[in-house]
Amino acid sequence: MKQQPCKNLFLVVAFILAMVPAMTNGKLWAGTAPDQSSATLKAEIEAEYAGKTPNEWGETVTGVKTSLKTNERVIVLTFDACGSPKGKGIDLDLIRFLEQEKIPATLFINARWIDANRELFLKLAANPLFTIANHGFLHRPASVNCRSVYGIDGTKDLGELVDEIELNARKMERLTGKRPLYYRSGTAYYDELAVQIAERLGHQVIGFSVLGDAGATFTKEQVSSVLLASAPGAIVILHMNHPESGTGQGVMMAIPQLRKKGFRFVSLSDYPLR
Repeated sequence: MKQQPCKNLFLVVAFILAMVPAMTNGKLWAGTAPDQSSATLKAEIEAEYAGKTPNEWGETVTGVKTSLKTNERVIVLTFDACGSPKGKGIDLDLIRFLEQEKIPATLFINARWIDANRELFLKLAANPLFTIANHGFLHRPASVNCRSVYGIDGTKDLGELVDEIELNARKMERLTGKRPLYYRSGTAYYDELAVQIAERLGHQVIGFSVLGDAGATFTKEQVSSVLLASAPGAIVILHMNHPESGTGQGVMMAIPQLRKKGFRFVSLSDYPLR
């Protein structure tokens, strides 16, 4: 992915959603929508977090959920779709396999991928096997001060961070009638203030305990091997937007063997998260 300069790339959304959120101590219940324009929402969060400096940066900062709170032999499969120039496709064989085997999965989808695959997005969102989740507006690391990773600049300030999360959440809600509950940033990197703000916007931030395909760079044998080493309660990160990669074949190789080992595939909502 090409590096994006750290500048304001967002437009202010000036409409008000009709849904009134449930609030407690100023925080939204997960999955509810803020009853404010984007500009008003940003102003509130900027005032609330003014002068605060993050101390953490990474994939497992405070607040990121990386596994299920259980010792049962269950696994959550999550698939990212970032919508980069080389990643706007989809592995249809993988999706058909999940459907045929009745395997639930959480799909973290970026706004650019939605724009390139509108009809397919709506079809996936209508399938009860799949949970549609927020993967950001421009697939940027979640930062309040422009931290970067893998050569990609994060959101430069509080306002851009709110836009990165909220614009895609509202886009998804307009298209599907349902606001996403879960959020994973582009690159899955955060500072701890960004995680707090995502929660303030009604999202639970989902990381992973199993690196399933290393950004769709693993061979099918590597993907299968990593999946077979999963511990009970694992959350696996994979990619569905690179059909040329080994991800799909590796998943299809591993799932029958995991079932023989007594593993079941579940949704994020089926167990508490930790």
